[in-house]
Amino acid sequence: MKKMTVEVCCGGADDVIEAWKAGADRVELNSDLFHGGLTPTLGSLIVAKRETELPVMTMIRPREGGFCYTEAEYAVCLEDARLLLENGADGLVFGFLHPDGTIDRERTKALTDLALAAGKDAVFHRAIDVVPDWREALDTLIELGVTRVLTSGQAPDVSWGTGVVREMIAHAAGRIQILPGAGITALSLDRVLAETGADQIHVAIHRTLPDSSVTNNRAIFYGGCLYPPEDRFPILDGAAVGALVRRAKE
Repeated sequence: MKKMTVEVCCGGADDVIEAWKAGADRVELNSDLFHGGLTPTLGSLIVAKRETELPVMTMIRPREGGFCYTEAEYAVCLEDARLLLENGADGLVFGFLHPDGTIDRERTKALTDLALAAGKDAVFHRAIDVVPDWREALDTLIELGVTRVLTSGQAPDVSWGTGVVREMIAHAAGRIQILPGAGITALSLDRVLAETGADQIHVAIHRTLPDSSVTNNRAIFYGGCLYPPEDRFPILDGAAVGALVRRAKE
């Protein structure tokens, strides 16, 4: 029977602890999941490693909106990567593209070499889903020694991109790990596994918890023009993740 690895997308230390309780095999640690995940704080990594025994992949993404960064942003990526590795990160998750959407080899190689030199994983994230030619991109990542690539099969939801994911797995031929993710739920899990043939998945299932500390003045907002409600926040849904993990491993 194929061994299934379940990676859980986390937005902070509490999420990692919930994922640990739910039986996850590995986590991807971020901040700001609303924008697709940005670089987490050192504190969140330190607490996550102290409170659990999970391998923690740490996102290296300095801002939302694309993957072609300024020189200063790239310098921040390098510093964050070094600090996270020094403080227990088990892998780096990153993606660097040129303005035309092709892989930035130089920057990808630098982050990959940093991770591998520390004996950790180098993971290219869903930037792969916007490249013009995923086969060429995958070949580049294989050549550079990247450990794994997270992908939805270039679809908004991986359940729509299962055919491409299967093709990616075949094209990789064991030279790089293919990790399907984006939108996997209890309803789509079986079909995604059957149609991709994957031996690992990336899931993100959150629920909302209240925080009443701001209810004295509901006119105040601390975010941008979307004005999200300030009296609630997302946290990993441990029960739902646990049920999905058990099903994935059946």
